[in-house]
Amino acid sequence: MGRASRAQAQENRQYVVATASRMFREKGTTVSIADLMKASGLTHGAFYKQFASKDDLVDKAIAHAFEDAAAHSPAGPEALTEDHEAARRTLIEHYLSVWHRDHAGDGCPVSGFAADLGREPDQAARSQQVYSDGVRNRAARLATDEDDGLAQLCTMVGALALARATRGNPISEELLQAARTALTRSGSGQSEPQQRTG
Repeated sequence: MGRASRAQAQENRQYVVATASRMFREKGTTVSIADLMKASGLTHGAFYKQFASKDDLVDKAIAHAFEDAAAHSPAGPEALTEDHEAARRTLIEHYLSVWHRDHAGDGCPVSGFAADLGREPDQAARSQQVYSDGVRNRAARLATDEDDGLAQLCTMVGALALARATRGNPISEELLQAARTALTRSGSGQSEPQQRTG
């Protein structure tokens, strides 16, 4: 019985971390513990049996987001052929898509946590290594012979943030399209026509 209870507690803890990771990316780390536990289907009191503080949970949620290989990381056939340029283009297309704009909770933790970490220096200091490593890993997936991918990642994160801020206005999709075009041109010297998804 005790062993089953410990296993259930561990499962609940992992579920809360995963739920927090999504909610924090979507709504920011100002999400209340009460709302988070309600979304997790657990009681408010259960939180304090699992976590030392909300800051503790935020740290774990950020780490979880970067460990989640599925977050904005489509693995298409090009990944199996080790075609870096095809994988790079797939990443750009997915990252700068209407779907990613509208699903921040399931999206990239680089963009999802940037604003909160920028406003909360203590949180940023605690999560700095995980976040910095995540930024470098994602930039490496964009790297070409000409650059290390950091400027491309900056373009993608900035365009996504602007597109989210202007959602509902035609400029939102124009921003995504402009960034996609610029990045696919910079990778191969040519731009391919892009279709908008709506």
